[in-house]
Amino acid sequence: MPNQTFIKRFLKLESSGGILLMIAAAAALIIANTPLDKYYALLLDTPVEIRIGGLEIAKPLLLWINDGLMAIFFFLVGLELKRELLEGELSDPRNIILPGVGAIGGMLVPALIYIYFNHADPVGMKGWAIPAATDIAFALGILALLGSRVPVSIKIFLTSLAIFDDIGAILIIAFFYTAKISMYALIAAAICTAILFLMNRRKIESTSMYLFIGAIMWVSMLKSGVHATLAGVILAMFIPMRSHINPEESPAKDLEHDLHSMVAYFVLPVFAFANAGISLKGFQTEQLFHNVPMGVALGLFVGKQVGIFGLCWLAVKAGMTKLPQGMNMGSLYGTAALCGVGFTMSLFIGSLAFEETDVNLLFDERLGIIIGSIASGIVGYLVLAKSLPKAAES
Repeated sequence: MPNQTFIKRFLKLESSGGILLMIAAAAALIIANTPLDKYYALLLDTPVEIRIGGLEIAKPLLLWINDGLMAIFFFLVGLELKRELLEGELSDPRNIILPGVGAIGGMLVPALIYIYFNHADPVGMKGWAIPAATDIAFALGILALLGSRVPVSIKIFLTSLAIFDDIGAILIIAFFYTAKISMYALIAAAICTAILFLMNRRKIESTSMYLFIGAIMWVSMLKSGVHATLAGVILAMFIPMRSHINPEESPAKDLEHDLHSMVAYFVLPVFAFANAGISLKGFQTEQLFHNVPMGVALGLFVGKQVGIFGLCWLAVKAGMTKLPQGMNMGSLYGTAALCGVGFTMSLFIGSLAFEETDVNLLFDERLGIIIGSIASGIVGYLVLAKSLPKAAES
């Protein structure tokens, strides 16, 4: 019962955070297409610098948001992943198969669709992973519009699938979106990881100590060329799940609870506001049919539906697993469509592919993300609205 209460609190927070995310993204789009656009650009280009002796971190505000604030987001993702695998829905192997299979299809098929449109363009191919991501906050925000008609089983399936999706995104970032490697900085990050391991083995429970070492590791990652947000995931793996003094207490769950509001109501909306401001001045219809926006939009809209629903349908028909209680093929399809809302994570991977590699295709990928996400959100909502029982029947 306590776990169920926690899940309900989590879903409520994620849903309202998703709605705030929509507002932040809409505000950025509006501002970027009004005379206020120059102030928007000026804000994001504001230089922010920290210097301690010979150590200097100097970046525009946009990159502090993408490298710094998003590290907090990935730290929370890591804590959620650890809890789910050890004590949550994913601790039971029977609950892993359906969302796991769906996540594989939901990453593979969108990537293949993108590659189909961009295989002849080595520059465009840098963005192959953009449509593979799912924005859980946005998707749950759309689900919230259907109110009590949505059974908890669908929300848990969507959340579990998104966790597997996040694991895939973390691996993609680690292996495919790294800059030139600095071995000295990487060794410093490895030393921090070893210290965190020893702290965990010695049952040290002071979260402030873990966060201090984690901050040093984040700086080391930032300087190493491996994307700094991965420091958040690594740090989360070493936060103790249970107190050895009082087994009823959980340092990891306490941190997760404390971070949820900050991430849902500040980190992700700020990220969305900073990255969704696409200017449509001079936009021409034929730009929609460029290989990058076509690959992204169709990867999110078609790829997610085909990949998630198709593989889940096959797994159910083959007897490998079964649909959760309260879910039917119609609601499974609607949920698969909702997963095409890639917004936050797609924007993040897009910034790694086209901004930090000095390839100027940010307009194209953001155009594709916005079109694919909006279309997926509308179709997912309409299918679920038709397939779920009416409010009076629930």
